[in-house]
Amino acid sequence: MTVKIDDWLLDILACPNCKSPLKVVPDTDELACGSETCGLIYPVRDDIPVLLVDEARKA
Repeated sequence: MTVKIDDWLLDILACPNCKSPLKVVPDTDELACGSETCGLIYPVRDDIPVLLVDEARKA
């Protein structure tokens, strides 16, 4: 599966941990933090990003 998030929404989403932009992880249902120091990966369930640090995993 692939994340289906509009580009305008992806442009305003940020990592709740470090405030860096998020990017789609290819061929998954996940969004990854763009920061090399944070690197959290957030799940997307039913096309809704779950931006909770407790739900994220380390890369």
